[in-house]
Amino acid sequence: MQLSLAPMEGITGYAFRRTHAEVFGALDRYYTPFISPLPQVGAPLSKRYIRELDPANNQGLDVVPQLLTNDADRFVWTTQLLADMGYKEVNLNLGCPSGTVVAKEKGSGLLRNPPRLEAFLADVCERSPLPVSVKTRVGIAKDDEYDELIKLFCRCDIFELIVHPRVQKDFYSSSPRQELYGKTLECAPFPVAYNGDIFTLDDYGALLAAYPQTRHVMLGRGLLANPALAREIRGGTGLTREELKLFHDKLYESYTNDMGGNAVFRMKEWWGYAKCAFADPSSVHRAIRKLRRADEYETAARRIFSIEKLADSPRFN
Repeated sequence: MQLSLAPMEGITGYAFRRTHAEVFGALDRYYTPFISPLPQVGAPLSKRYIRELDPANNQGLDVVPQLLTNDADRFVWTTQLLADMGYKEVNLNLGCPSGTVVAKEKGSGLLRNPPRLEAFLADVCERSPLPVSVKTRVGIAKDDEYDELIKLFCRCDIFELIVHPRVQKDFYSSSPRQELYGKTLECAPFPVAYNGDIFTLDDYGALLAAYPQTRHVMLGRGLLANPALAREIRGGTGLTREELKLFHDKLYESYTNDMGGNAVFRMKEWWGYAKCAFADPSSVHRAIRKLRRADEYETAARRIFSIEKLADSPRFN
């Protein structure tokens, strides 16, 4: 079974990937938060993207860059830059449900125009110097939109399809329609992966019981709430307070080295998920939510790890 980390903007950058692998052991694969190619073909990547993709910052990890664009020329130009950096695969984002992204017909917004999507995919799959995998939702508003989309995907020479079985209008509410993932497994001529609400070992077991042919599971919010989740899935031990504190301290140090005082705001994003590792997430949230200064933050974090009890079964909620 292949286990990977989902691309989550502002959260799962290279500092998180590197720290998670050091403390909890590396996953089989990590997908970068989406990269938007620059408007002009031939322009270099921004400094932020260069840091994100620098092989030195991802040493020892299997990392797949994810691109967010609907322009084939920009996609192909960027994949050539990635190939020159040593990457072996590129992933297309067809899952982002953000309203501003969808309005530009990017991310899941491209799903509402199947003819344009198919022409785009056919073009980039033919011209890209790297194999192209796709992470997708199953439509914009209704499940039955996926009937046309899955046929479209099957006509394209994609490397792998990662299915998040929600529509764009769901954002992250409601339950994933796992039956649509199962439908993809039955008909796809390429490898298929699952992403969506695997928060516990029981969730993972239920998915495999229903779809035993599953070969790749992408973890997202479940792993942020319980960074030991992949280890548990592989038969290892559960999360401990000591290693969660070690993970926190190393992540905070890395962010501080990279961005100085802004590290507090980045850590608060992480706590939005990590609070679920504790028995009283609301208490953790109250302790963190209004902090701005590094000294206040450090005091609050030490207090959380000294007095707050870890949940018996950490899970995202």
